[in-house]
Amino acid sequence: MSLAGFLSSRIIRASGRSSTTARPLVTVAVAGIALGVMAMLLSVMIVTGFRNEIANKVTGFMAHYRIHKFDTNNSFEDSPISEHQEFIKVLKALPQIKTIQPYAYKACILKAKDEIQGVVLKGVSKEFDWSFFRDKITEGRLPNLNDSVSDEVLISKNISEKLQLKCGDHFLVFFIQKDRKVRKLKISGIYQTGLSDDFDNLYLLCDIRFIRKINNWEQDQVGGFEIFLKDFDKLEKMTPLVYKETGYQLNTQTVKELYPQIFNWLELQNLNVMVIITLITLVAGITMISTLLILVLENTRQIGLLKAMGASDNLVGKTFGLVALNILIKGLLIGNILGITLGWLQLKFGLISLPVESYYISKVPVNFTLSGILLINACTIVVCLLMLLLPSRLISKIDPIKVLRFD
Repeated sequence: MSLAGFLSSRIIRASGRSSTTARPLVTVAVAGIALGVMAMLLSVMIVTGFRNEIANKVTGFMAHYRIHKFDTNNSFEDSPISEHQEFIKVLKALPQIKTIQPYAYKACILKAKDEIQGVVLKGVSKEFDWSFFRDKITEGRLPNLNDSVSDEVLISKNISEKLQLKCGDHFLVFFIQKDRKVRKLKISGIYQTGLSDDFDNLYLLCDIRFIRKINNWEQDQVGGFEIFLKDFDKLEKMTPLVYKETGYQLNTQTVKELYPQIFNWLELQNLNVMVIITLITLVAGITMISTLLILVLENTRQIGLLKAMGASDNLVGKTFGLVALNILIKGLLIGNILGITLGWLQLKFGLISLPVESYYISKVPVNFTLSGILLINACTIVVCLLMLLLPSRLISKIDPIKVLRFD
């Protein structure tokens, strides 16, 4: 053991046994660092979990990219394009692309008993990836898109409750067009995503061939295409390539362009977390300074003796640096254990719930990332060690002659 290590261990043991001031202060310092690290870990895990959960819901419903024809139409309905596009084969060959599937939208008025509501039918094909909706089914089953045109639809729980509909019920849909078509549809299942305002209160999923028939389209015409990526974080990187392959005749929009209000809101949450982490880290650093200053003042006589015996300022500073490192490691260890344990309990049991109508999810989400945990610990260590410069300056100004003379 080095001399600095030996001296620091003596100071720590002395503070724990005899000092009426240093002992509770060291305990408070360890607790302060532990609580700060725990709060930072939980903040990062919850915000990243919240961001991932909402992003997965929006992209699961509306895909990462929507490709449709350029036109001046601002309604929900797109002008038809051919289902056979050259870019499909090229993009499907890319490892980042998960799925490319056709869609078609049709606005209509839903009537059930004495209630009506404006809705949008989203037509999907037999190749549609139902993995997102399969987990969101609260009652019934997915529509059966067999060989003939299906009249089954998947309706949201919000709409079904407003119009007092249940699985197996039939209802009428009125299409606002020249021939004023009216059709009867059957509810096969009820879904709930929690995205009430933008999705659950608006969309019903049906057979794309039903919309072709209503619009008098050709059998190979669709409203557009949806592209799903395997990793949402690759969205910005893949966007230029998707734009290039789809060409200038088609309009390619990312999910962030389609729903900027949601993703801007998520970015604002990231800013809030950065502010919280900065403030907590500074508080932990100030706590460390206060603790060391009191330890230095309580051990002024020992510092004077060490300097009188030939100890350099560097040795004394290193000694108290090791004392601080001991406090910091204890705080980090306890904080990580508490933060990770509480995060795991929330992930496993969902102890804290949220109002779905306000936050789009029913439970506080948690996302464990090793990089985030390591970054928080590294920032805490760096800031606290930088804060040690002030106690080091105080140590260098202690004059052994004055300290020993007036002891």
